[in-house]
Amino acid sequence: MRRTTRYPVKGANPLWHIYKTVSFWKVVKNFVIIQLARYTPFLALKNWLYRTFLRMEVGEQTAVALMVMVDIMFPELIKIGRNSVIGYNTTILAHEYLVEEYRLGEVRIGDRVLIGANSTILPGVTIGDGAVIAAGTVVHKDVPAGAFVGGNPMQVIREGNQSDEI
Repeated sequence: MRRTTRYPVKGANPLWHIYKTVSFWKVVKNFVIIQLARYTPFLALKNWLYRTFLRMEVGEQTAVALMVMVDIMFPELIKIGRNSVIGYNTTILAHEYLVEEYRLGEVRIGDRVLIGANSTILPGVTIGDGAVIAAGTVVHKDVPAGAFVGGNPMQVIREGNQSDEI
């Protein structure tokens, strides 16, 4: 089960209340930084932008590929471990807006994790150390350390074991 905090709203859906949820100026700043990071090919610069301006935790030697979209409203809820690879055009969300509520949840990505291109990571998910996420996967629940998962809905393709550790 994903770990999210639920915030019910009355009347119009939560997107009509968006700037009661998060500051307009925070969203503008985050948008500019995220767009710069999405297009820069320099990994050290990208990680510096994430750490400095978005307050994300990004481990050393982590590679975030081109076009990765991190949560524009709550990037500070995203934690990425050391020496991980986040594939091209992946989306990492820490919030979700529904019709009668919105939810926030921290995303934790462990060390030495590989996330394939075009994947989507939903709020409140933890991905264990050494896990591999196949391209195009929607990660809607926790992934155990060392596991290989894929698909939509996501399924465990291979369980992790101690011999997979580096």
